[in-house]
Amino acid sequence: MNKNKQDTSWESSSAWYDKLVSVEGHYYHREIIIPGVLDLLKQYPDPDGFLLDLACGQGVLSRHLPKEMKYIGVDASPSLIQSAQKNASDNHQFFVHDFTDVLPIPKMLCSHACCILALQNMSSIAPILQTAWEHLKKNAPLILVLNHPSFRIPRQSSWGVDLEKKLQYRRMDCYMTPLKIPIQTHPSLKTKSETTWSFHYPLSTYSTLLKESGFTIDIIQEWCSNKKSQGKMATMENRSRKEFPLFMTLVARKI
Repeated sequence: MNKNKQDTSWESSSAWYDKLVSVEGHYYHREIIIPGVLDLLKQYPDPDGFLLDLACGQGVLSRHLPKEMKYIGVDASPSLIQSAQKNASDNHQFFVHDFTDVLPIPKMLCSHACCILALQNMSSIAPILQTAWEHLKKNAPLILVLNHPSFRIPRQSSWGVDLEKKLQYRRMDCYMTPLKIPIQTHPSLKTKSETTWSFHYPLSTYSTLLKESGFTIDIIQEWCSNKKSQGKMATMENRSRKEFPLFMTLVARKI
């Protein structure tokens, strides 16, 4: 990795993240994201299924795929890749890779590619899209899962309550401006906490970059939380969960 550029990988927070996700994934992995991704993969069947998992972390998706599907996962964090390899199947491979460089493996013709909850943590999006394009078959899908860029902007979005209308609403303080936002892994430790980075872009930026990288958007899905509240605020909280999605998923095909 180039030492002259700022490290935005999750290596410094890898132990915390590995514990959080564990083998099966955290709550939203298990309940929302992985079922959603598996359903999308079924919509693009290929008898020679071969998935390229970009910024795979510790490989949580790989452990939920059909056993016959070949898989390669790449991530910039050596510690997360080491964790992924401990639980790898025979037809699964993992590599440490910095997406500012060319992927150091032979050109493949993968049937699918994905990037789950990682694109928003990258300072530059174009290189990972170019990597996907280079290793996908023509018309193959690239599945991108993001914290919703319209409703979940760190430090620039929040919940509020209108007691008169008995509504919980989502407040957005900005949207169109690109942002680089530091996130403390352990806020209680203040300056001693490890820091990860979140990069906000509006939806139009993702659309433009996908087109410039040789993709066309096929599907946009928005996934809401399935949690349920209890108590006197439950009605408004449950309603707002259904109105403001947690995640946005883009499926783009290589053209």
